[in-house]
This record gives sequence, C-alpha cells and structure tokens, in this order.
Amino acid sequence: MNVKEMREKHRLLSEYKYQLGTIDKGYTNRTLYINVGDNTIKEKPVTDFMKEKFVGGKGFGLWYLWNAVTPETKWNDPENEIIVGTGPICGITQYPGSGKSLVVSLSPLTNLPFDSNVGGFFGPYLKFSGFDALEIQGKAEKDVIIIIDGNKGIVRIEEAPAEAVDGHLLGEQLTEMYAESEEDKKNISVITAGSAAEHTRVGCLNFTFYDPRRKVVRLKQAGRGGIGTVFRDKKIKGVLVRFKGTKGNLNNPHDISLINKAGVRLHREIALYDHKQNNMRKIGTANIIEIMDQYDLLPVHNYKFGSHPDTHKIASTVFIEKYVTQGMADGCWYGCSLSCAKAADNFELKTGPYKGHKVCVDGPEYENAAGLGANCGIFDPEYILEANFYCDTYGIDTISVGTLIAFAMDCYEQGIINKEITGGLELTFGNKEAAIELIHQMSRGEGFGKIAGQGVRRMKELFIKEYGADPQVLQDIAMEQKGLEYSEYLMKESLAQQGGYGLCNKGPQHDEAWLIFMDMVNNQIPTFEDKAEALHYYPMFRTWFGLLGLCKLPWNDITPPDNKYTSEPAKIPEHVQNYFDVYEGVTGIKLDEASMVRQSERVYNFQRVFILRMGSGRRIHDRVPYRSLGPATVEEYESRQERYDKQLKELVGYDPEGKTTEEKMAVMRKYRESQYEQLVDAVYKRRGWTMDGIPTLEKLKELGMDLPEVVEVVKKYL
Repeated sequence: MNVKEMREKHRLLSEYKYQLGTIDKGYTNRTLYINVGDNTIKEKPVTDFMKEKFVGGKGFGLWYLWNAVTPETKWNDPENEIIVGTGPICGITQYPGSGKSLVVSLSPLTNLPFDSNVGGFFGPYLKFSGFDALEIQGKAEKDVIIIIDGNKGIVRIEEAPAEAVDGHLLGEQLTEMYAESEEDKKNISVITAGSAAEHTRVGCLNFTFYDPRRKVVRLKQAGRGGIGTVFRDKKIKGVLVRFKGTKGNLNNPHDISLINKAGVRLHREIALYDHKQNNMRKIGTANIIEIMDQYDLLPVHNYKFGSHPDTHKIASTVFIEKYVTQGMADGCWYGCSLSCAKAADNFELKTGPYKGHKVCVDGPEYENAAGLGANCGIFDPEYILEANFYCDTYGIDTISVGTLIAFAMDCYEQGIINKEITGGLELTFGNKEAAIELIHQMSRGEGFGKIAGQGVRRMKELFIKEYGADPQVLQDIAMEQKGLEYSEYLMKESLAQQGGYGLCNKGPQHDEAWLIFMDMVNNQIPTFEDKAEALHYYPMFRTWFGLLGLCKLPWNDITPPDNKYTSEPAKIPEHVQNYFDVYEGVTGIKLDEASMVRQSERVYNFQRVFILRMGSGRRIHDRVPYRSLGPATVEEYESRQERYDKQLKELVGYDPEGKTTEEKMAVMRKYRESQYEQLVDAVYKRRGWTMDGIPTLEKLKELGMDLPEVVEVVKKYL
C-alpha cells in the first residue's frame, strides 16, 4: 500500500483552526492541549507565573503534569499526560545545541514524573507553529495521528489504521504523506514510538528530522523512562508538525547581536579545537569509548568490571574507519557546528523482520556501544549497530535495553535463571545471537522478551518470587534505582558519580550530573563538602538546559584553550557567560550564576516535591544497589585485588594480609556504604533538605516556591 492509499484510509476525528501569532522574546505565550480520548483541541495561555516559576521546557511540563494527575494516578491512566516543551532559547540557529525539546510524563518504570531530552526538529517547529508546549492527554479507541500545520494554523486528529508502527517506516511514511514536495520534507518532523513500546515498559519516542543530503528520515530519541510506552498505550501512532520558513530571527529576540557574538565565539572554538580535544564532529559521543575503558569506567558484564581486552574492537576508530559516513551534515538542528549526530549509511541488517534491508542507523553513540555492547560482553561493532537500529525502530530505550539484558545475562550465568525460563535463549555474556533475539521478542511481545521488557526492577521481583532467588544477591547486582535502569558509566571508584546517580530525582541518569572525571581523574572535588557543592551546582546547570531548550554537549565537550587557567575550569566559565549572553539576547533579562541557579532550584525542588507526592522522594528511595558502590562478588574484588587491598590499608586502616576475600569484602562494603551515606547527608544539607531528603519549608519560601499545593505535600512529611 502506498502513502496515498494509506492517507485515504484516514478518518478526521477533530480539527482546530488557530491564529498564527508571533513569538515574543522566545515565547509564543500559549500552549496546545489535545485530548485523544474525547478529541478536544484547545489553546492555553502561558502566564507570567509560569515563566517566573517554571521558565519553559521541562518546567512547563512538570507544572502541567502536576495539575493533570493525582497521587493515585498510574502511568497508564487516561489522566497521565505527555508534554513536549521547548523553552525560550529553543529554535535559535546562531548558537550550537539550541534545538532541544523536553518530554515529561509519568514513567511506566518508576510511576514518577519523568523528563527526557531530545534533539531533532520537532521542538523548534512546534514553537514556530505557535506553541511553547504540546500537552497530550486521554486514550484513543483506535490508532490516531496528530497533525500540526504551523503555516496554515490547523491542528487535526486523524484515525490512522494503515501506516506502520515501527519508527523508521512510520517516520518515512508520514513525512512522504504530508510533505508538499521533496523540498518540503525538511519542514516536517514526526514523533513515533514502535512495536516494542507496546509490549514493554522501556518504550522510547523517536523524533524525526529529514536529512536532505542523505535523502533519508533520521531519528533522535527521547529515550529514558518509558514514555514511548505511554505514547502507544494512548493509541497514538504519530504526531507530526510541519513548518516552512525557518530562519534565525523567528524567536524575535531582544538583542540578536548578543546571540550572534556568542555563537561566533563558540563556532570558532569548535572549528579550531574539536579535532584536538573530543573529535565530536568526526565520531560524536562514541569518542569516549576507549577513554572510559582506559580509566576503568566502561561498564562490562553488568557493571562488574570497568574495562575489557576486546574494547579495541568497538573503539571509536573502528566506527570511523568502517561504518560512519564522513563529510555529511550531522547536526540535529540548524547551526550546530558540533555536529555529533552521526550515522552509518546503507547498513545491511542480518536479522529480524527487516533482514536484508539497507538502512541508515543513527549512531553509534557512546551509551549504545557501552550498554548494548560492553555491558553485555559483546564486542562486535556490527551487532551494536544492528541492535541500535532495532531498538530505535521498535521504540525502546537503548540504555535500559542494554542494562536489562546485562542483568539477565548475569542472572543466567549465576544459575538464577536457566534455559527453561528463558525459552531456550542461552543468555551468557557475549552471546549476540541470544541478545538480538531477545530484542526481537520484545517487539513481538512474546517469550522471555516480554518478561525482560518489563525492566530490571520487575525482573528482580519476579526472580525472587517465582524462582527463589536470593533477595540480597539480586538487590546488589540489579542495576536499577527508583525503577530506572542505570546509564552506562561504571561509578564504583567515583563517590561523586554514585551520588549523581543515586540522588537524581528521576533515577540513575547521567544527564543530571556527570562528575566522574572531576572526582576520579582530576581530583577536583576531594571533600564531602566539595562533592556536595558539585552535586548542587551541576544538576542545577543541567536542569537549566532543560528549561531553556539547550543541549549540554556544546557546554563542556569543547573548551577554550585558556580554560585551564580559570578559577573553576570544570564549569567552563567562558561558555557559562555565553549562555547568559544568549539568554539576555533572547529574553532581555540579565542573568548571572546566582539567578540561573535560582531558576533551576525552583523547578528542581518542585520536582522533588512532585515525586514525594507520588510516593517516592525520601532517603530510602535514594539508596542504590551495592554494585554501584563497590565489588559485590568475589570475582569483582579479586579482579582488582591490588586496588582494593591498598584502599583497605590506606583509607580504612585495615590490614588485608591473611584475610579471606569475603572478610575483606565485608569491611570494604561497610566503609563504602558509610561513605555514601555521609555524602547523602552533605548533599541534603547543601540543597536545603531534611536528612530524609525533603525540601524544607524555609527552602521553598526562599525560592518563592511555597505554593499552597506544594506546602501541603511537604507538611505531611515534616
């Protein structure tokens, strides 16, 4: 069936016409609300209250979600929402990394408010079409698509029975269907999920952008938290926005010269120094694969180890030489000269429903190589690309999938599960055939794939209840917290990164605080107080990116040559000033470090109270699996025995001579768990929270977030 025949099968369910309007200093001053259950389409005003307290992006999403749900709402209730927010800076073309949008929903993995950032063209096009955010609620009876035409001022909900579900096909079909010409394809962006999102809790959202040089629709992911599962549970097949006429002044900024000057400075740095520093323009985030291995930070075999002799087989140089297309446009939004969105063209698939197809794989990225590859003991670049592709098109998060397969493999090798339980899959570390079959099973909702797709926490609970697994063993090695799978960094030797994961509001995701190098390699934050300060500032700065619509990579993946001579080199002060200039250039409001942190603190503390309202957000919920703190098995300890014995002598004052490995592990565990608890104390104190992890009324009042509904929640726990 061709796309014309597919479109003929559509049935119009609702149509809404609106005045196009003009953006004012980064804001459209309205949002779009759609209920796919009753087909309501309407506008909502963006108030001064929303701008002051929540700024945009993630902030708007959390505020709308707070008002949509109750403490009893579950992720698959119609009341749950998916909100796509932009932010006032989102959509400028002069400064790299300014095309991000933030997606907020109750997570199927955690049942907590969750935010996930994503590149691509959807966010900017949504704003240019007239809306600072898109809010979707309800459940459709049959598969629907939503179309937003930002030039004609029309929003439609259409029943869409004939299109594919898998992301790479549906993105192409809808782009072809609604583009007015080949040239017009670049003016369309589509949100899709995929078949595996229907059967698992780890569903991701694909946000498309059309690559005119490759002549292919490419995908970027809002990967974490299972929001793609919410999308398909609502029977949404796709959301399409079309906007023609992108240019650099559409945000109608206060002073475009400030933006231009900051952009010129950063573009110049990228051109002169990227190839000497991180090589992002050549290989993207995969540049750190071998670096992580070198510093014993690459997760291997379900986070047992930090390096492996075969890592060279999946090093960035391998992908550069054999797979990744060079000399092509690689940015996921106009004007981003960091250009990290790499792709492997004409990659021939060897398995699954698309076997023999030649496809464009958006990757590799570090997280995919580390999670799908090293963490599962699979050091095969072609497998990594194949698994990467299928996770994307099936609509499942590569990070969660990598971590949950690694956990299943660990359990299989320990005899906790067996072939009878896995349906014949031999889930040993390194078995790429079993791993890819598990991914295909997730897409079909069958076999062990249906079990694994529920995530690490639910696998852990099932293995204990049904198969008699030792709860303590599984608690130690199941790399999840708050229900979310860990992202792909080995943090055993970095206390600060342990806190960065464990104290993240939404669960162990590195987009809040990535402090491994500051802590472990550069020794820039030696004391508990230093670490607590870092675990205050960096989450606030990264939260700020999520409020404004910015990518974090241009901040610290390229540095000025004199940065090392500044008083706080880890913050990249010149780039921080760039952001303040860009913010002022767009909004007309001057900003400094204190006011930036305050903007973020308001939203961050609000999110903490929100998760408290939903049943989490206390100290007990910030506990972490022991493997994230230290060696959980004899094998782990003995693989790094010299290091651990030395630490026992120098840090604990314990003589390991003549002691059994089990005796040494017990002492090490007591020490490391104590260190983590002391760090938690220090961070809570710095953030203005109680020792149970709850924002104090004084802190909320100081931030101007002592809203009656917020105070009501907090008072129940003080």
